[in-house]
Amino acid sequence: MTAEDRAKNIKVLIFDVDGVLTDGQIFVIPGPDGHGIEAKGFAAHDGLGISLARLGGLRIGIITKRQSQTVAIRANDLKLEFIYQGQSHKMNAINEILAKAGITIDQLAYVGDDIIDLPVMRACGLSIATANAREQVKAAAHFITLNPGGSGAGRDAVDFILTAQGTLDKVIEEYLDESNSAAAAADVGTGNM
Repeated sequence: MTAEDRAKNIKVLIFDVDGVLTDGQIFVIPGPDGHGIEAKGFAAHDGLGISLARLGGLRIGIITKRQSQTVAIRANDLKLEFIYQGQSHKMNAINEILAKAGITIDQLAYVGDDIIDLPVMRACGLSIATANAREQVKAAAHFITLNPGGSGAGRDAVDFILTAQGTLDKVIEEYLDESNSAAAAADVGTGNM
């Protein structure tokens, strides 16, 4: 089965965070209380891609090993349906997502970049590796993004799936339609301001 054939069946798209929706760098800034404040950079292209995915009927989420208020804020801004932090064994979260979404694992796509992502990538319907992924992860992938994590890899994954499903152009036009209230509210984030 080709990657395109696999993509046609996808209903849920799950992203790792560090190295996928970010470039993998973690900045720890000392806070006044002696504790660190974690900062990460996210690509706006990925945020808009997540909005397009949602308009295209995909359900979206993240699974990450780290616990981060920065990630919680971004996930809230993007209105993600599935948010799992502190997951050292990601298949546990995947099994919960499958049950909540009422789908089978072949209807789930996952985007990863490092070996912690391999159990999910080996099991899901469409496994996607970022351009900056470790070689073991690329070897397990059905599709490899053109861009690295934090620089549009998430958008590459969305575009690939929606193109395979024949809906990308339609979804773009829906997003651009001024009268579409769902599109207008899709990716308006405040950064918790």
